[in-house]
Amino acid sequence: MRGTATMEDSDYSEINKTSWNSRVQAHLDSNFYDNASFLEGRCSLNEIELKLLGDIKGKSILHLQCHFGQDTISLDRLGGDCLGIDFSNEAIDAAKEIADATNSKAKFLCCDVYTLPELVNEKFDMVFTSYGVLGWLPDMKQWANVVSNFLKPEGQLILVEFHPFLWMFDDNFKTIKYGYFNTGPIVETETGTYADKNAPITEEYVMWNHSISEVMTSLLSNGLSIDSFEEFDYSPYNCFNETVCIDQDKYRIKHLDDKIPMVYSLVANKNK
Repeated sequence: MRGTATMEDSDYSEINKTSWNSRVQAHLDSNFYDNASFLEGRCSLNEIELKLLGDIKGKSILHLQCHFGQDTISLDRLGGDCLGIDFSNEAIDAAKEIADATNSKAKFLCCDVYTLPELVNEKFDMVFTSYGVLGWLPDMKQWANVVSNFLKPEGQLILVEFHPFLWMFDDNFKTIKYGYFNTGPIVETETGTYADKNAPITEEYVMWNHSISEVMTSLLSNGLSIDSFEEFDYSPYNCFNETVCIDQDKYRIKHLDDKIPMVYSLVANKNK
């Protein structure tokens, strides 16, 4: 259930941290994340991002909003030197446990995206972030500034994200309910979670809708150039209502078929 609200930025972080902390165990136990097969060596990265990443052997990678680190550890398995950050202490604790269990060299830090420059001085070859990340942040210009701050000259941002067009709909994709552009915080209350809709969890959280132009303009104004942009008419995750599987790891909203974009990818390079 979603609704617009007025909220101070100082309020949203603790609300969202509580919400994400409450989800961690349910996500670890879920078929969605299938942590058992991950511990045995499954790569959690999808075709879309693997194509963009290319050969990452020896590259330093900052993974923003890493949850409990499956993708961070997958990047490590592909040869990257990885640091994953997330503001959920429960998620980071789990990430460290999974890293230990898999003998991963990936490192993890519990930190909010916006305050990360106060804690880390390193520059990276690549910043990676994916799927359901930007909507948790109120200010895209500040986010882009953080990305730029951590990239080496000619370093790359790899962003794969759910398309903002999706967030205009109600939960069952029957009607247009919300604006495409950022008009302020949207407060939601959810029972269950995208990874386990029957999980005994009911939490409030706060999100923002960010148009693609807002994301791109924020990157361009912080010293990055857009190298590639692509949209996809499917999601690699079965995390929405009213979905149908059209191929392996490809899902669409069944009554909308291929008529809407569901995911976009963006590669941006930091200028010299």
